[in-house]
Amino acid sequence: MERTIATMIPIAHQGREVSFEAVAYKGEEETDQLLVLVNRQGHGRPTATPLVRLHSGCVTGDIFHSLRCDCHAQLQLALTKVCEAPLGVIVYLPYHEGRGIGLFRKMEAYALQDSGADTVDANVDLGMPIDARDYSLAAHALADLGLREVRLLTNNPAKMRALMENGIRVTETVPLVTEPNRHNARYMKTKRLRMDHTF
Repeated sequence: MERTIATMIPIAHQGREVSFEAVAYKGEEETDQLLVLVNRQGHGRPTATPLVRLHSGCVTGDIFHSLRCDCHAQLQLALTKVCEAPLGVIVYLPYHEGRGIGLFRKMEAYALQDSGADTVDANVDLGMPIDARDYSLAAHALADLGLREVRLLTNNPAKMRALMENGIRVTETVPLVTEPNRHNARYMKTKRLRMDHTF
């Protein structure tokens, strides 16, 4: 695992400027990369257990605000909660597109969903894993930053299990609840019913 020197990234969020410490990490493969954003500007004890969000990159949602998924809404809500926490962290995983199958395959899966398949069956029909994401680099990055105990901002039990299997203690899971719309309601329901998501 390689890491960069920490730098500062100011972002605009909800009409105000917020500064994050930023560190990038890279695993053995070129596509095994992530960015950790740490906010220490919240009020409260500096030794508080960090609130951490593992966010899978989504070009259609994060950049273009697609309504077919809840990625943009989840990222914005996560940023709000991380900025409010005494110590908040976003781990952004840019190569997790389409639950790890990539942008091209995700678009193929969308076409199958247009014909009636749900998000799980679409991946299966393409011969792809239902969820191919790997969180081991995220766990190693958190450990490298001294964040071995976290409150995890997620609806996905698989993320909690992956961190704990890689040495990170999850003391609490904090739900990330967003409102469905007519374009993503089925997708969100499928995640709950077929992928064990809590919301």
